[in-house]
Amino acid sequence: MTGGGSPYATVSAWRPSVPGIAEVFHAHFTDHAYPSHTHDTWALMIINDGVVDFACDRHRHGVTGSDTVVLLPPGVPHDGRTVTATGFRKRVLYLDAALLPEGLTGRAVDGPVFGDELLRHRIHQLHMSLEHPGDAFEAASRLSFIRERLHSHLDAPRPPQVPGRKANRLASALRELLDARLTIGTSLEEAAALLHAHPTHLIRCFKQTYGLPPHAYLTSKRIARARGLLLDGLRPAEVAVTVGFHDQAHLHRHFTRHMGTTPARYAGRSRSTRR
Repeated sequence: MTGGGSPYATVSAWRPSVPGIAEVFHAHFTDHAYPSHTHDTWALMIINDGVVDFACDRHRHGVTGSDTVVLLPPGVPHDGRTVTATGFRKRVLYLDAALLPEGLTGRAVDGPVFGDELLRHRIHQLHMSLEHPGDAFEAASRLSFIRERLHSHLDAPRPPQVPGRKANRLASALRELLDARLTIGTSLEEAAALLHAHPTHLIRCFKQTYGLPPHAYLTSKRIARARGLLLDGLRPAEVAVTVGFHDQAHLHRHFTRHMGTTPARYAGRSRSTRR
């Protein structure tokens, strides 16, 4: 991650380990104008606050930090500039060109701004998960639904694939895969390939059958395993690696959210009650 030192901008950017996302870019600009330029990627942007004015293929647009989403296609010239003295804060996902069909470029140029509260919320959730390297499975799941939603804006409307009679069988197969790979983990892309299912359909089947998405199930199983190991006397750092978390901080964050206390306090309290 990098930080900008200019008094006019604060910038952070990084490349996550999530297939389909080339770069994550967060910025606060108070006085900045992008020259006209192009990207090799799709640029998916939401505005936290403020106003940004931009042109896409010579057509100007103004966007505020409400419920709007901006999608700029690869290879199409665009610019951007601050409008007010306070500038604007934005979060951008640079998505691989192959994530959406090239044939949708023209429709994105004609209408690059979407008033879609649900899409914006999903993008916000994806940004939150991308801030933590260990949450790549969750991030990939969220990206899959965002991709589907973008298709609904740019392509002919298509109803999502509804889980049918085979949903329970597919969900059970995914659960067995997640259980078997609790420590080493699996990517959504790999799971979908192994089970011959589209990622979003796979997630819908799992949630319909078990009541929560697969990334949440995987986290809950790891937390349950971690509790047992902490009670056995293992240190949180050892537990994190043993149950499949990215590192101790990753364990700490999820454990605290699930249990209302830190792994160290949980283990310490259990030891004190045994004396």
